[in-house]
Amino acid sequence: MSRIGKVAFGVVLGALLLAGVGGAVAPVYAQEQAQKPAYTTEEYNAYIKAHNETDPQQKIKLLDDFVAKYPNSALLIYIYNDYYQTYYTLKDYPNTIKYIDKLLSLGDKLDLTSQLNARLARAQTFLSGSSLPELSSPPQLTGARDAALQGLKDLGNWTKPANATDDQFAQQKKNITGIFDTVVATADYGLKDWKASADAYKTLVGIAADDAASWARLGVSLLQETPPQTLDGYWAVAKAISLKPANEAQLRTYLKSQLTNYQQLGCDNLADDEINQMVTLAASSPDRPSSFTLPVSDDLQKARADTANFIANLRSGGDPAKLMWLATCGLEFPEVVAKVISVDAPDAGPIVLHLCTGATPDETEACKTANMEVKVPDQPDVKHVKPDDGLRFDATLVGYDANPFMLHWDKGKINPEDIPAANDAKKRPVKH
Repeated sequence: MSRIGKVAFGVVLGALLLAGVGGAVAPVYAQEQAQKPAYTTEEYNAYIKAHNETDPQQKIKLLDDFVAKYPNSALLIYIYNDYYQTYYTLKDYPNTIKYIDKLLSLGDKLDLTSQLNARLARAQTFLSGSSLPELSSPPQLTGARDAALQGLKDLGNWTKPANATDDQFAQQKKNITGIFDTVVATADYGLKDWKASADAYKTLVGIAADDAASWARLGVSLLQETPPQTLDGYWAVAKAISLKPANEAQLRTYLKSQLTNYQQLGCDNLADDEINQMVTLAASSPDRPSSFTLPVSDDLQKARADTANFIANLRSGGDPAKLMWLATCGLEFPEVVAKVISVDAPDAGPIVLHLCTGATPDETEACKTANMEVKVPDQPDVKHVKPDDGLRFDATLVGYDANPFMLHWDKGKINPEDIPAANDAKKRPVKH
């Protein structure tokens, strides 16, 4: 539930007290006595007995007895009020909503303020019990949404009470709007009406820009739309993460899975880097700037196919280097041609070759400084290669340093034809 929805029930019931709602029954009865009341003294006494009962279970029984005896009583408006408030005390949210709906079914017998107050109580009850199966079915979700939408219409027609200041009235309407909008958003989300859900959560984050739960659900809704609103969805989830909610780790995992699938990345840590950048940017702005973009899987596939410019693009820096690194990190490269600069052959662990490669065989032959580090775990004879030897290897690209330029490879396997015997001093040339 969003923070906006976490409003105490007593506060909600009292939200319209400035308009005079919530007063005792006795003054109403006294007023109606002078106008020849539509109920008998016996009915009234039975109601008062039920109304004043303090034990919730016994009170429900007395209310049931009243309705059984007086099914068409003019006091049903008060009976239904007592029913739903008692069931809420018992945390029986489905029955609370049942009797709020019975109260609302009285229609014109309730004035606008009373209807608004009842729908407000219904909204808060739904939010309190929205995780219950009884309130999560499509009919219940639809009913909650429709009641909240009607509540918003009623709120638009509600006039300022005489005893309220303009600021009080404006703040009160803002709070009530937030509660109704939370119900609409929650219901649309549960119904998987993603476009409507996204619109509702946009309203909520406009009311409370620091509400991480609403930002998260806005992001999910945008990503589930057809077609997905991908960049805006990522931005909304990143905004939620930037607010440091309790479920931050869960949100990061979700965003990472979405981003990895979107870009088909080979290195998980690159998705983490992109997420960290998004979170930093989103922390300072609720709106995604038009300049913020992410390469899609097709962009990365084109970069992978551009083997002729692999080294050149990585060396160049800027966007070409970023795109090429996103495209190639984690990929296994076959038959990479290089020149040996030095060899580390420890007693334990993989052999590490410090190699150099260039854009052409001549450039590779002329290399003097290593620009690649290749770990070779399973070929002990590789220790026999010597500086200036040429060789070919297969390996997985796992790291990249821009300055000084260095590529890091793992799971290296050297072409056996390029590994000399222990007593072979002949230099092996760089092969095209």
